[in-house]
Amino acid sequence: MDPKAQEQIALSRMYERLAQMRAEAVTHRDDARFSSDGTPAGRFNRDALQHRYSQQISAFTAAEAKLAFGRLDTDDGESLHIGRMGLTDGTTERRQLLIDWRAPSAAPFYTATAMNPLGVRRRRHIRTKRDRVEAVADEYLQADAQAVARDDLGSAGDSALLEALNAPRTGRMGDIIETIQAEQDRIIRSDRNGVLVVQGGPGTGKTVVALHRAAYLLYTHRERLGGHGVLVIGPNQTFLSYIGQVLPNLGESSVVLATMGTLFPGVNARLPEAGPTAEIKGRLSMSKVIDNAVLHRQILPKRAIAFTYDRGRLRLEPSLLIKARRQAWASRLPHNRARQIFLRVVLDGLAKQVVGRPGVKQMEEYAGGADYAEIRKEMAADPAVHEALAGLWPPLTAPELLSELYSSVRRICFATPGWPQRDRDLLHRTEPDAWTAADVPLLDEAAELLGPVGSVDRAQVQARAEELAFAEKTLDAMNSSQSAEADLGINFTLGMVTAEQLAVMNEEEAAYLSTADRAAADREWTYGHVIVDEAQELSPLAWRMVMRRCPMRSMTLVGDVAQTSDAAGTSSWAKAMNPHVRDRWRLEELTVNYRTPAEIMQVATPVLAAIAPTLTAPISVRTSGFAPWTLRVSETELPRAIAAAAARELQSYSEGQLAILVAPGQQHSVLTAVRALVPHASAMAGLGHRVVVLEVVSAKGLEFDSVLLIEPADIIADLPNGLSDLYVALTRATQRLGILHAQDLPEVLATAT
Repeated sequence: MDPKAQEQIALSRMYERLAQMRAEAVTHRDDARFSSDGTPAGRFNRDALQHRYSQQISAFTAAEAKLAFGRLDTDDGESLHIGRMGLTDGTTERRQLLIDWRAPSAAPFYTATAMNPLGVRRRRHIRTKRDRVEAVADEYLQADAQAVARDDLGSAGDSALLEALNAPRTGRMGDIIETIQAEQDRIIRSDRNGVLVVQGGPGTGKTVVALHRAAYLLYTHRERLGGHGVLVIGPNQTFLSYIGQVLPNLGESSVVLATMGTLFPGVNARLPEAGPTAEIKGRLSMSKVIDNAVLHRQILPKRAIAFTYDRGRLRLEPSLLIKARRQAWASRLPHNRARQIFLRVVLDGLAKQVVGRPGVKQMEEYAGGADYAEIRKEMAADPAVHEALAGLWPPLTAPELLSELYSSVRRICFATPGWPQRDRDLLHRTEPDAWTAADVPLLDEAAELLGPVGSVDRAQVQARAEELAFAEKTLDAMNSSQSAEADLGINFTLGMVTAEQLAVMNEEEAAYLSTADRAAADREWTYGHVIVDEAQELSPLAWRMVMRRCPMRSMTLVGDVAQTSDAAGTSSWAKAMNPHVRDRWRLEELTVNYRTPAEIMQVATPVLAAIAPTLTAPISVRTSGFAPWTLRVSETELPRAIAAAAARELQSYSEGQLAILVAPGQQHSVLTAVRALVPHASAMAGLGHRVVVLEVVSAKGLEFDSVLLIEPADIIADLPNGLSDLYVALTRATQRLGILHAQDLPEVLATAT
């Protein structure tokens, strides 16, 4: 039988089974809506079942686009189809129709070679469009007469890879399950225990390998990781949007995507931070600064505080306050929890003063001896006592502590003994709540030292208040249309529901949240595995924050120390890892460049040599046929030249994405110039934006068909690690690179001319 027709029969059977499984999941989900007995437990079980079946339906939908893509024929005559998910035929025999790409039996599809066939005789690549087979290509891994005659020995896999690499970019990363290469597969399937660091130059697939590793680990360790989830940390929000569909398309939802700026619940830090300030805030010694900032809020007055209580005078003596602080410190509890001990000791001392007043019966006359609980309770609610204790060991949230530190020269001086004044000045700012990503690890450090405020965190109180306010607005809106509803016969129900009841009903509806939702809202959540992309950008203090998210130290960290942009980032993996995990980490390297064609790497390699002479540039697997070009014009002509070059690029190529990469502060002016000829040019990368103008730091982790690089000398001069950022900019293109400039080109770009 014709191979294409043969595969069409098998594929049609798979899609029939997929449709059957989806229909069953839809029925189960709909039935679950009526499964509750009305009790809280019943409602929880109902929501859990609905969530479970909804996830199944989502996984079936995600697999539908390209359900199967390969087949293995083994030495023993067995044939195995490889695809996005596992499928059995639904009978009692449970015959396998399709094997999940993550299953051990699917591994030879990615790792078998003619030198080491792993028992595979033939590897077949199947190209489909939904449920229709469009093409079939065979690789014979063990030479036989048929393979030699067809010249099929090991060629189809390379063709599939090159076809994927040369496809136009869309602004959204796709998965690579059809074309995973052997060195990538080794990392994807690596043991989950410990810290795995993946060093890879531009275009080696670090990001997509890390995401497929997340999918593999969730598949392989579902019971362990499903309840804890996987955290993926990326460099910026644009990057997260770019990769956002990869894991859902692989059928995985127990994943939290975050940047360092969003890793602290309730804070979305997107403002930039100056390089010198970022470097200071990223130091490990800043943990001591936060410690000192908390200590400053525990300083006690040296003189007694006298105040009126119940027609008498009480005194807060320094000796009493020192005793209370000593006991609070001895508890070794966080600041806010230790505050309860501090207050109890102080109130006990004040209660003794009340009991000791003339005319007050001694507490010893009552059962159990001197029990001051009632007096202490009354005093705790008294406004005069509150006012007297207001400045002593105050309750604090992390944002309050940090913003009040930044805004006070006095507090900064106390927290930074021995610091040079120029470093202290960098911490001081007039808008203390203007959070940057460099502040977030400091907020996390503060939260560790402070603990929650009271028995319920203020964030929870605020969330409850917002829910109640929304409920009140809802009822107001319903009541405003009372006359219309009376005509429909439903108005009589409005007076039966209060705002509080409606808020509770909404809470019950949201009681069952996914693992990802619960994890993202909980600062103290610990993940089963953490993946950090562009990990070289993290500061020493940021690593402390990340390590708290995964006490078991099950992590995958991917990056390239030659591409470090952040002033607080690292140039050495050992330097970054040793303070936190010592020597308990292992290094893997990706050496093949799948993105950047050889013509462009020839220009970028001297830049790499200037950054890190000991690093070797990854080897490009292809050429594009387009030589990089440069154009020098006058400074006044440069904006028009950029716009004209962008317009020519669009006219020459009907598909693909063009990025115009600029130095800091130049995005607006360049975008304005480009829009004169290309009106739809955007300042945001992503799906639907064919032409984008970005600052170089925002392009990290992204890729485009064409890149126009503007004024390389400014990039080097205006950024803390300018050479690294230039290297990033040069290696974003998959096909074409042009450089426009008015100043002299840097020496490292001599090969570009």
